[in-house]
Amino acid sequence: MARLSLNKAALNKESGKLKRYQQYLPSLELKRQKLVVERAKGWSQLEHTQQLIKQYQHKVTESLPMISNRDINLSDLVSVTRVELTQENIVGVNLPVLTRVELTNKPYSPYLKPHWVDNVVVQLNIVLELQLRHRVEQQRVHLLNAAVKKVTQKVNLFDKVLIPKTQHNIRKIRIFLSDAERADVVRAKITKQLRATPGD
Repeated sequence: MARLSLNKAALNKESGKLKRYQQYLPSLELKRQKLVVERAKGWSQLEHTQQLIKQYQHKVTESLPMISNRDINLSDLVSVTRVELTQENIVGVNLPVLTRVELTNKPYSPYLKPHWVDNVVVQLNIVLELQLRHRVEQQRVHLLNAAVKKVTQKVNLFDKVLIPKTQHNIRKIRIFLSDAERADVVRAKITKQLRATPGD
């Protein structure tokens, strides 16, 4: 670590650093606040989607108790054909956005499957899309958590380390320069007195 120089050049340098840090800190704090708000929205959306999934699953078990019949094959009735994602930039953090989901219903014979399978297919489409949305929302919250943590560390670095350290350095240099100035004044007075005093 470089030793602090106790001179006017070092004072100017430290004062410049302090000014930059103090200008940068509010924008960092604002970014942190925006990310915290966005994360709260993300959690809220995630919980809402989880509730919807539970509601539909409950609805299916209530209205279609026959779904538990193991003799009727209900696998592969619906499959995901395509998922489209875009990116949304929130204060420098790229977050995924689910823009489109394409699902394919596997054809089946109405003579080989009971009539209630049609309703199962409809519910499966809804739940599958909700599960995909839920996955993307989880990813958003995960990315926002990481971003909040990173920005909070930066805010703390500036607020609790860099700014106080720079302020301490400025005080130290000012005290040294002030002491040096007083010592110069005292020396000048002593020299003046010695010159004014006639020789013995």
